[in-house]
Amino acid sequence: MSREAIKDHKDLEIYKMAFDMAMRIFELSKRFPVEERYSLTDQIRRSSRSVCANLAEAWCKRRYEAAFVAKLNDCESESAETQTWIEFAVKCNYIDIKAGRELYRTYNQVLRGLVSMINNPSPWLLKKAGREE
Repeated sequence: MSREAIKDHKDLEIYKMAFDMAMRIFELSKRFPVEERYSLTDQIRRSSRSVCANLAEAWCKRRYEAAFVAKLNDCESESAETQTWIEFAVKCNYIDIKAGRELYRTYNQVLRGLVSMINNPSPWLLKKAGREE
């Protein structure tokens, strides 16, 4: 998809991947034990959803490079946190290894996309209107 075709954050491939993974995590976490409801289940759902929410916020802050990059950094840290929870879920046998690897691998792709945007934010920033001086 070309950048010209991107009208909002939902058009970004990394957003689509992150959203799909958050929904996959939601479905998988329905099978976690009841005693994990307020710990692992809640944490993995929150962090996976937060990647998407922070990306939406970043998109709206494209007028200001520092604010945009700061929100992308939040996305990056939430993605890494989600990977950590995935590792715990696999080690606790709540998610099978194959599904865990798939989730982890996709979050690596999300992270690569975020780091690329963080390192080169200019193409994503809104152009400033000409100023009268």
